[in-house]
Amino acid sequence: MKHFAAIDLGATSGRVMLATYSEKGIELEEILRFPNHLIQVGKHFHWDIYELYRNIIEGLKVLKIKDVQLTSIGIDTWGCDFVCVDKNDQFLRLPYSYRDPQTVGAAEDYFKVFDREKTYQTTGIQVMDFNSLFQFYTLSKNHDAAFENAEKILFMPNALSYMLTGEMVCEYSIATTAQIIDAKRKRLSTEMLENVGLSDKNFGRFVYPGEKIGVLTPEIQRLTGLGAIPVIAVAGHDTGSAVAAVPAKAEHFAYLSSGTWSLMGIESPTPIINKDAALMNYTNEGGVAGTIRVLKNICGMWLLERCRNKWQDVSYTQLIAEANDSEAFRSLIFPDAPDFANPENMESTIKNYCSKTNQPAPETRGQLVRCIFESLALRYRQVIEDLEVLGGNKIEVLHIIGGGSRNDLLNQWTANSIGREVVAGPSEATAIGNVMMQIVSQESSASDFEKQWIKIKEIRDVLSQNIDLKIFTPKDKEIWNKEYNKFKSII
Repeated sequence: MKHFAAIDLGATSGRVMLATYSEKGIELEEILRFPNHLIQVGKHFHWDIYELYRNIIEGLKVLKIKDVQLTSIGIDTWGCDFVCVDKNDQFLRLPYSYRDPQTVGAAEDYFKVFDREKTYQTTGIQVMDFNSLFQFYTLSKNHDAAFENAEKILFMPNALSYMLTGEMVCEYSIATTAQIIDAKRKRLSTEMLENVGLSDKNFGRFVYPGEKIGVLTPEIQRLTGLGAIPVIAVAGHDTGSAVAAVPAKAEHFAYLSSGTWSLMGIESPTPIINKDAALMNYTNEGGVAGTIRVLKNICGMWLLERCRNKWQDVSYTQLIAEANDSEAFRSLIFPDAPDFANPENMESTIKNYCSKTNQPAPETRGQLVRCIFESLALRYRQVIEDLEVLGGNKIEVLHIIGGGSRNDLLNQWTANSIGREVVAGPSEATAIGNVMMQIVSQESSASDFEKQWIKIKEIRDVLSQNIDLKIFTPKDKEIWNKEYNKFKSII
């Protein structure tokens, strides 16, 4: 029996989790949960990395009180965002959020200067304005003082591991979200970096999931009461950690990591970079044990979370019940329309979108939630069809992991929409995947992908036998086929 700490940070909240690993699998205990607020200062949106750090320290202190012997610690976060570090190894300012408006239109500005096709052929990454590559370009163009004076760039999980260990690294999976990795070589792309005035010297030691970063500094040891605990580079991108924990048995499956973002894709041994993938704007992000996550980023529960901010303390249970009682297919939206990126008022934005597309605008809270859920389910079908084209195989089953796996109504509607079996769970996939790579690091080197993969499959098999999974089978096929055609005509 071994104990691990998983620090799992999402775009709305973070957790410090204690994991116990035994022959029964991985058991999780939430030690501390805390909010992760966007901070608006003037026109910009920032992350408060010091508050995240403070909460992590508080969580580690609780672990000391529990008197467990930690084997190691791992950190995962959302992608794309980063900290600028000066020549004295100090942070230059709070990091910008990927939802900061300065990058609106940044990709098109970049492609006025640099070749779009070559960028995709090199990186295989889906074009989104907030990709780090376009953030770098925007900061350079705007003569941002922090960027111009940065000796090092640390992505969010790497910045936090630096605060704990004093060691600067650049972890592979999180770096792929930046659009600066050569997808075939699985290393930093010199050309992509030069395009934005950077080089590999601006990044820490390059590491793969499963590699040791360092140990807690003497200062952190005194603050927490813990010893020189190793910090392991897990799949630093939270989706990479989540997908590692998919309890898949079928050979040809798709996954849906459902949270603030819905990330739907397939695992591939090699990048899928061709004209179809470029046209469909699919991404090839680094996974564990050398795998590639071919996926699409879909605007997920962000739509509902922003509405809930205006509704205050209404529970998910109540909202789901109201949605279920509302009229079916009254109005639909395209979840990935630019309108929904970061509007001041999500509810009115959805209503305006429906009006613009000649549909009745949602009038009640239940109608609005139903509109979001049905639209997501139909968007998932569209992405499943794309993935079958790209992967060349019929997808047998969809695994839904993350917080959204607990949404039975949306899961059933997703099964209805895609016409395939949906397996929901585990809801704590990200933390489990984080711990899995810490376990793997005990038995194999980070560069031995084959040995890592054997261990990952072994843990997946244990998970599939010891975790409660919920299965949803398709219903109402003709109705959903009809509404899918309506959805495609609207978008």
